[in-house]
Amino acid sequence: MSEPRNRWIVRVILALAVLMFVGVSIVPIISAFNSPTPTNQNTAPKGNLASSDQKSKLQDEVRGYELVLQREPENQTALKGLLQARLQLLSLNQGDVQGVIAPLEKLAKLNPDRSEYAVLLAQAKQQIGDKEGAAQAYRTILDTKPGDLKALQGMVSLLLDQQRPEAAIGLLQETLNNATQANTIQPGSVNVVAVQVLLGNVYAAQKRYPQAVNVYDQAIKKDPKDFRPVLAKAMLLKEQGKTTEAKPLFNSAVGLAPAQYRDEINKAATASPTPAPAASAAPAPASTPKP
Repeated sequence: MSEPRNRWIVRVILALAVLMFVGVSIVPIISAFNSPTPTNQNTAPKGNLASSDQKSKLQDEVRGYELVLQREPENQTALKGLLQARLQLLSLNQGDVQGVIAPLEKLAKLNPDRSEYAVLLAQAKQQIGDKEGAAQAYRTILDTKPGDLKALQGMVSLLLDQQRPEAAIGLLQETLNNATQANTIQPGSVNVVAVQVLLGNVYAAQKRYPQAVNVYDQAIKKDPKDFRPVLAKAMLLKEQGKTTEAKPLFNSAVGLAPAQYRDEINKAATASPTPAPAASAAPAPASTPKP
């Protein structure tokens, strides 16, 4: 399996590993970053007019929120409105990612207990190429909340993008080593199974298949009712061509998963493997999943 294919596995299973924990607040920025509305010269005039009206309205909203913030720099209603308007403009190919960083920095500072703002800030900084700034934003969260899954997932994705898999493995292993103590101090602060699945994914990306399967098996033993490690193991086996071994695991994952995820699992189980890209192809960047 080529490196690009491994990255695909990481992205897919990484998303499934944390989908029950990622808040809906992440959706707008991910949509703006990863699915911008393309410019289409053949779009009907009516569509162009609607888009132009929408842009004009959003630009007016931005100016209004900016005026409020000139008077009240810490007005969170205005900060959130400005952030949302700029994200919507991004989805229309207007403005740039830099414009969302300032309101995110203020919201993260004003809401230190709400890690989603710092995660969004890290994503924005990574998008503009400020990888050290992104890493610092993730570390700020993990210093006080070492089991924060959104921050862990983001940091792992960043480290993989930087071709630093051993650092990602070390971070996750350290989190697992300290989990018992952390959960004694604050019960439930580290979801061991979710972290184990993330670790297994990194091993899989490095073609260290025995270690990946071993970690998935540990997670399954830890919580036999959790579908995520079962699905992760099934997908890894399928990508290795071990479809017969993978099939009962897919069936088990479907039985264990909440109803809203079963169709996607069935699609993953029945989809034909995509031919692996050439080994010389550039690795696809690991993206932050949306729920």
